[in-house]
Amino acid sequence: MTDWTEMSAAALGQGIERGDIDPVALAQRFLDRIAVHPMADRIYARLTPERALAEARAASARALARRRRSPLDGVPVSWKDLFDTAGIGTEAGSRLLAGRVPDADAPVLRTATAMGLVCLGKTHMSELAFSGLGLNPMTATSPCVNDPDAVAGGSSSGAAASVAFGLAAAAIGSDTGGSVRIPSCWNDIVGLKTTAGRISLDGLVPLAARFDTVGPLCRTVEDTALTFAALEGRAPPDLTNTSLRGRRFARLTTIVLDDLRPEPARAHAGALDRLAAAGAEIVDLDVPDIAIPMADAGVLFTTEAWATWGEAIDIAPDVMFAPIRERFEAGRDIGGADYLRAVTRMHKARAAYAKATAGFDAVLCPTAPILPPNVARLLKGGDYYVTENLLALRNTRVGNVMGLCALTLPTGTPSCGLSLMCAPGAEDRLLRLGKAAEEALSQPLHLAG
Repeated sequence: MTDWTEMSAAALGQGIERGDIDPVALAQRFLDRIAVHPMADRIYARLTPERALAEARAASARALARRRRSPLDGVPVSWKDLFDTAGIGTEAGSRLLAGRVPDADAPVLRTATAMGLVCLGKTHMSELAFSGLGLNPMTATSPCVNDPDAVAGGSSSGAAASVAFGLAAAAIGSDTGGSVRIPSCWNDIVGLKTTAGRISLDGLVPLAARFDTVGPLCRTVEDTALTFAALEGRAPPDLTNTSLRGRRFARLTTIVLDDLRPEPARAHAGALDRLAAAGAEIVDLDVPDIAIPMADAGVLFTTEAWATWGEAIDIAPDVMFAPIRERFEAGRDIGGADYLRAVTRMHKARAAYAKATAGFDAVLCPTAPILPPNVARLLKGGDYYVTENLLALRNTRVGNVMGLCALTLPTGTPSCGLSLMCAPGAEDRLLRLGKAAEEALSQPLHLAG
C-alpha cells in the first residue's frame, strides 16, 4: 500500500473522492509522521492538530454526502508563519513578533479553508521574510532535502521542506524576491510566484507590499494548479492536452547567466535540450533595459522593508540575526526622491521588457545560479555569506522587478530548477506551459518528444 504522505495532493484528493481515503485518517497520518520525524522541529514552527482534525472531520462529512468543495477538499497543507491564523501564533520567523496571536484568519486562509484545505500548522521561515537563504539562527533553520547540512532556501524555507520531506501534501508561502521559488528549486519541488495584487495580502505579515505575493509550493504542476485555484476560491485551470510543440520560448541572457555555477549551468542546458526535443523553439534574448532596475533592487526592496519594520527594529535590534537586521537598516537613509526615481525606472523597464518578450510564450532562466549553501559556513559570515546571499535571489528577482508571474520546475539535477516567466495575470497559461514542460523534463533526452 502506498504511503499517503508520499502521494501527490491531486492523488490524495482523488482518493478522497473515490472513498478510498478518509480525510480524518489522512490528517492523522500526517500529524503522526510529523510527530516522529527528526527534522520536524526545524520545519514546523507550531502545529495545529485540533484545527486540522476538526477541518478533516468536516471534509469527511462532505465527502460522504458527495458535496466536496474542491479537488483538494480534505487534503492537509502547511502555511508559512506569516499568514494570520485565529488564536494561533503568527510570528514570521522573528523574535520581534514573539507571542503575536491574531484574532482572525487571513482572508486567503479563510478562502482555502472554505475550499476544504486542512491546516496542519505553520512553517519556519527567514526573519520577516527578508532572506533567500533560509538561514535563521534566531528561531530555526529548515533543512534542504538534498543536504540536511545546507539551507532550504528562503524565505518560505519550512514550507518547501514540509512538502519535500513528506510532512504536508502542499504548502503555501509568499514571494517578494524569490521566496517561493528558491526553496522550491533547492528542494526539487514546484513553486508558483503569482502576480502582485492577484491574491489578497490582508492578514499577512508584510515585507514590501509593492512586491509581496502569495504562492503555492507543491510536488507537481497539477498540485500547484489545484492549490492555486483553492487559494482563489475557484475551479482549477484545465491542464489537459498540453504540449510544447509550436511553443516559442526566450532564453533570457541578461544577468541571469552571469556567475552560473557548474551544476546549475549543466542542468539548465540539459533542461533546454529536453524542451527543444519536445518541440519547443528556444531563442536567446537580451533585454538590457532590465539591468537598471535590477541594480536598483537595493533601493526598491530595502526602502519598503525599512519603512515597514524600521521602528520595531530600532526598539529591539538585538533580537535579530545581525546580517538580516543590517539588510533592513540599509534602507534607513534612502531618500524619498531616490526611491521614486527607482520606481519610475522600474516601470519604464517593465514596458521595454513587455515589448521585447511579447512574441514568446514564456521566458526561461535558471531559477538559482547556485546550489544551497552550507549552514555552518554561512554562520561564519565573511565572503561566503555575502556572495551566496547576493546570488541566491538574483535570478528570481527578475520576476518581481518586472511584475511577472513565474513558475520553477525541477530539472532532474538535485537543487537545480528551471524558471518559466509569463506576463502579469497569465498564471493559468503559465501552468499549462509548466505541465507540458514538466513532462518533457521528466524524460531522458533521447525519449523527449
